[in-house]
Amino acid sequence: MKLLSRIVALSFRHKWWLVGAYVCLAGTSTAQLVLPRLFGEAIDRIDELIQGGSVSDQTMLTIAAMILGAGIVQGVLGFGQVFLGQVLSEAVVYDLRNTFYDRVQRLSFGFHDRQHTGNLMSRAITDVEAIRMFVVGGIIRAPYFIFLVVGAAFVMVRLDWQLGLLAIGFVPIGAIVSTKLRVRLGRLWRSSMEDMAELSTVLQENLTGVRVIKAFASEEYEERRFEAKNTDVAGTMVRILRAQAMMLQSLTFAFFVAMGLILWYGGYRTINGNLSPGELAQFLFYMQVLAMPVRQSGMMINSFVRAISAGQRLFEIIDAPSPVQESGSAVEMPRAVGHVRLESVSFSYEQGVEVLKNINLEALPGQVVALLGAPGSGKSTFVHLLPWFYDVTSGRVTIDGMDIRDATLASLRRNIGIVQQDVFLFTASIRDNIAYGREGASMEEVEQAARVAQLHDYIESLDKGYETVIGERGSTLSGGQRQRLSIARAVLLDPPVLVLDDSTSSVDASTEEEIRKAMESVMRGRTTFVIAHRLSTVHRADQILVLKDGEIAERGTHSELLETGGLYREIYDLQLRPQEEVMLEFDLRETAREDV
Repeated sequence: MKLLSRIVALSFRHKWWLVGAYVCLAGTSTAQLVLPRLFGEAIDRIDELIQGGSVSDQTMLTIAAMILGAGIVQGVLGFGQVFLGQVLSEAVVYDLRNTFYDRVQRLSFGFHDRQHTGNLMSRAITDVEAIRMFVVGGIIRAPYFIFLVVGAAFVMVRLDWQLGLLAIGFVPIGAIVSTKLRVRLGRLWRSSMEDMAELSTVLQENLTGVRVIKAFASEEYEERRFEAKNTDVAGTMVRILRAQAMMLQSLTFAFFVAMGLILWYGGYRTINGNLSPGELAQFLFYMQVLAMPVRQSGMMINSFVRAISAGQRLFEIIDAPSPVQESGSAVEMPRAVGHVRLESVSFSYEQGVEVLKNINLEALPGQVVALLGAPGSGKSTFVHLLPWFYDVTSGRVTIDGMDIRDATLASLRRNIGIVQQDVFLFTASIRDNIAYGREGASMEEVEQAARVAQLHDYIESLDKGYETVIGERGSTLSGGQRQRLSIARAVLLDPPVLVLDDSTSSVDASTEEEIRKAMESVMRGRTTFVIAHRLSTVHRADQILVLKDGEIAERGTHSELLETGGLYREIYDLQLRPQEEVMLEFDLRETAREDV
């Protein structure tokens, strides 16, 4: 009930839509309860005429006019109830989607590491739709049906208490059947939503990984995988529909039994003169009024149960705690000078498994810090701590003496430009992708950033230039072009602290050398952290950190570490020394151009 209360509370944000729907509900249900009475009166007047009595034309016209008026009121207010209920439901899910999206955006990297994209999409679409159906079928329609049931029962008992009790005798049967079904449907809907989330995950992975699937000729395997999940979803839905059908037929059977008893006992009382034909007709009409809530009870129970299951999944995300959370006293970080310190920093993705251990580092403004180490040594985790993507397990990270946890996230990240290893580009124009994060950037600034990243000439060669729309995730660009565009994006931000996470790993030596020369002016005066795989990066680093098993195994400059003869020397001999010949070739070419 707590979950339903939270959903109902969302509807009270739009109280005028809710009030309007309830006013229409009261009017249309009242008209619906008046109509059987009027029909019964008309039948009694007709019966009097048949029996030889006299009924004025004015009386019949009045009854007909009242029936017509009640019908018009019911139709107009019924439209208002449905329309306002639908508008209210859309307003509620609009708020809920925004709340869900905002929360997902603000949760830390740790949350997204554990969640599948397809699962989150299923919650944002399928589960939110379940809430919309509950607003229409539960918050609006349930009071309407309750009013009809209570009103019809009251009128029938008042008209003839014996026949009235007989008429409403099937209601407890419906309540018992509905209660038993609610428990079963709750489990089935929860299972269905989880199956749908898994199906969405498989579909999302298949669509984004289609090149890998085709490269390994795994279409049939993926089809079987999708079919298995699809079978689970279909099987669960069949069980839900079977349970709903059984409930509906049970209630329909109880209703027709009650109708038969009313016709038998009511007919007996009419023959004996205890009940007029019009009054018996009223009972039958009121039973039809009761029939609608009975037939719709399955839908209502379904909407309640489905909303509970959907609410659990949605609020599980909305209420999820995040270790990266601005404090109430967070302040704007001004433009930093770039003095970065890590003081006794340790970090664990999972409790008890330390990825980084007791890291201490001081990077002065304008220095270049290169990070080396084997895969899994903690290089990417190290740089992800700087913009507070993850919260340290112990210790602290400061910029210009300010603990990053005391700053607002937006102001902190405006001070740190990042070129990530996994370059993500949006399906938008090249200009929009470069200007992402600085929407107000001028065209001149965008072009200058592209020149720095050695991408301007390529963009100008395109038919639409900077307005060229790139494919999903930048699929129409090469790996090197995607990384240079990502570099341009970071350059445009003009940050005092720059993080290059393997930023030249997908470019050839020639392009990497061009980028290196262009970036020298950009890195000047900025504190730069580079996950290094090329000798050119290591040569110009003021500090080199060699990580091993999450610890700083060695630190120093290139020449200092070579003399030490430790782990860095091994990396140099295996990976970096062969690059010296390439660098020498570039230097010779440059010298030859200058001589010419």
